Amino acid sequence: MDIKFSRYDTVDYLTTEEDIAAYLDAVVEEGEPALIAAALGDVARARNLSQLARDVGMSRQGLDKALSGEGNPSLSTVVKVAHVLGLQLSFKPIQVDHESSEAVAG
Repeated sequence: MDIKFSRYDTVDYLTTEEDIAAYLDAVVEEGEPALIAAALGDVARARNLSQLARDVGMSRQGLDKALSGEGNPSLSTVVKVAHVLGLQLSFKPIQVDHESSEAVAG
């Protein structure tokens, strides 16, 4: 019996606004800029990268590269993309675990 596997793509699971928000929140908690850019790229692909690029004022290839995880998008680009996607950036205090004196996301 042959078993066939399909390639995993996060985009396939970003079907609702709640899915997208939860995904981005989880990625932001990691605090890794390249991962955040790649996650925004996943959301952009889920939403129509070509239209998003037009709305942001970039070429499709330029936006795809910037949000690939290999790119280094400016904060301005991240804010524009978030806005066009109907999202906003927000900041919250880092909770500190006083027993270990380490910052904990949440």
